Amino acid sequence: MKVSDYPIGVFAGIDAGLGVKLEVVRELGIKTIQLHTPAKASRTAEQAEKFADKLKDYGIVITVVFLGFEGETYETIARTAETVGFVPKATRQARLQEAYAIADFAKLLGVSAIGSHIGFVPHNRHSADYKEVTETIRTLCDYLAKNDQALHLETGQEDVDSLLQFMDAVQRGNLFVNFDPANLILYGVGKPLDAVTKLGSRIKSVHCKDALATAGTPGVDWGREVPFGTGQVNAEEFLRTLFTVGYTGALTIEREIPEEPLRQKEEIGQSVKLIEELTRKILG
Repeated sequence: MKVSDYPIGVFAGIDAGLGVKLEVVRELGIKTIQLHTPAKASRTAEQAEKFADKLKDYGIVITVVFLGFEGETYETIARTAETVGFVPKATRQARLQEAYAIADFAKLLGVSAIGSHIGFVPHNRHSADYKEVTETIRTLCDYLAKNDQALHLETGQEDVDSLLQFMDAVQRGNLFVNFDPANLILYGVGKPLDAVTKLGSRIKSVHCKDALATAGTPGVDWGREVPFGTGQVNAEEFLRTLFTVGYTGALTIEREIPEEPLRQKEEIGQSVKLIEELTRKILG
């Protein structure tokens, strides 16, 4: 593979949720984005057409549309377990229906991959809850297949072995991984490089994000997110391992500090330069 085969991306948003604004993406010269779910009012055919025209004008391509749901919070690991993804039972079916709508919006934009945190998968693989979550993701994959779309589960809440077991239980050919190395450190669930090797060809999208492990109790207390290349991920070896397992896709920077837009833009720009330098060094 050549350096040009790995476009640099950034996590972006239109009008809601996480991600930098498209104007920042354009200013930084970034050509691909993962898009955080737009607000419900924006998910119309008319808005999709307007947004697609804007992307074309900016020369930007969406690689993944990421699901996001009202009520999700990442304020603590415990609250994340209670509120995020498809595991919380009280919101599961409503979120499944909303995921269908988001997928249909993504299809209007010509996007063939939907990303999502599933939430904290139950530990007991024989429990009714585990089976229900498995069936929920199986059902979502079936819906996406009708749209010629795949589901990319983001790493983080469970260790890689548990994630692999869950994916095998779902038994769907359009289920893959969005690999976020920092999340394994933030949640205290494993070593990123080992996880890349184990997941191998299942990795279809990535976040270039970095973190420092907690000084408290892993899995209970958060680690700390830091700019890519300044934490414990080991940016060079992360990219090298990705290329070794045959990853071919965008290298999407995620730096979520929207409350500090100038710093966010600066640090994303620094990450772009670092990724460009490292890919040239690794690939020649």
